[in-house]
Amino acid sequence: MHTTPLKPSVIYWFRNDLRLHDAAALNQAIALAEQQQSSLLPVFVHDTALEAMTPWGFVRTGAHRQAWLRMAIDDVSKQLSSLGSQLLEFSGDPATVLTSLSKQLGHATVVCEEIAAPYEQVQIDTLRRSGVQVQTHWQSTLMSRQDLPASPENLPDQFTKFRQLVEKPQFKTAAPAPSVQRLPKLPEKSDLDAVKALWPITQPLELSITPDSRAAFPYKQANFHGGEHCALQHVQRYCERLLPHTYKVTRNGLQGADYSTKWSPWLATGALSARTAWQAIQHFESQHGANDSTYWIGFELLWRDHFRWLHVKHGSRLYKQTGLWPALKTNTQHDTAKFEAWRSARTGHPFIDAGMRELNATGYTSNRMRQNLASFLIHDLGCDWRAGAAWFEAQLIDYDVYSNQGNWLYLSGQGTDPRGSRRFNPDKQAHDYDPDGAYQRLWSA
Repeated sequence: MHTTPLKPSVIYWFRNDLRLHDAAALNQAIALAEQQQSSLLPVFVHDTALEAMTPWGFVRTGAHRQAWLRMAIDDVSKQLSSLGSQLLEFSGDPATVLTSLSKQLGHATVVCEEIAAPYEQVQIDTLRRSGVQVQTHWQSTLMSRQDLPASPENLPDQFTKFRQLVEKPQFKTAAPAPSVQRLPKLPEKSDLDAVKALWPITQPLELSITPDSRAAFPYKQANFHGGEHCALQHVQRYCERLLPHTYKVTRNGLQGADYSTKWSPWLATGALSARTAWQAIQHFESQHGANDSTYWIGFELLWRDHFRWLHVKHGSRLYKQTGLWPALKTNTQHDTAKFEAWRSARTGHPFIDAGMRELNATGYTSNRMRQNLASFLIHDLGCDWRAGAAWFEAQLIDYDVYSNQGNWLYLSGQGTDPRGSRRFNPDKQAHDYDPDGAYQRLWSA
């Protein structure tokens, strides 16, 4: 323990931004450390609450998500080491861990990205109430707050109206921030040793997951590993193969690695930034021409933005069963037996059960299939949509708090869909998207 006051350090808290490209929040931390002539400590905190049981009877974060996150952390850790720094990993409640670290390092300022979801907002509020100086930076949308045509509170709730508003007269995205090329020094070894003694460094999880050769996103293969390095390579390969020109035609496919961009798992951990993805498509169009498909990739990125601004606007309302329409009649019952049959692929509907087998075995399934799975749980089985949202959170390697919540709410009829409740007919969907039954056979067992 120090007997003389320490020069305040800066702690950079990695959250869903495990990258060094387009690292606006990290650049903010670097600038602050340089201004103060202080050290910078990069930190990742494994939130033990995410290892707890949900009200629905399963662990909040499943094995596939843990394995995918591990890859992303390892990648950014390697990059930090190459720049003479180090990523310290801790396990516990983030607010408690970071408060303790801040005090240990001379009341260090914590810098991190801003996440506009209720659980993540509470973490920041708790830190500040504990006396920690916290600087957050909004960086996960294509548009910055100052470039929006209206304040987030005044943006339309319906996506079509939102899209039309932001696309006129000209869609102005924020340029990706410069990639990090240098990092301030780490705290003194004695300070680091004191930190490590206070909060022992978390040992990486050893997760033994058997690869499934049927996976549409085979993250066990080298080209699909988590982390920034593979993310940027994948975007480059996707564009070099001219696949953006066929995206709209293939995006509803159910099998194979090429039917969609497959960018979402890297976007989810922040190993790939949305602004970098957008920039890649703009560059592709300048080299190879634009068409409906290249526009549609941007269209999907706008959907992603839309759900983020909805969170800024509505916050915790998006997490209530009644969502944005408390006056509407909604299912207040939850049939546990039906839910268990759904999540264990025992509904008896071959198309739905195939999709759930894929999800459970690989941590991934197509957007088309996700809509069918969600619709079936809500409208055919009459279960609480929040239970399904929690299962997707546990299983999906590309789980994104904004999109997951927004999409489930949308399909339940308690969100922003102007048509209200939206049921997908699973028989018609199977006929339209799996006419020869190949997908169902692939995931029959």
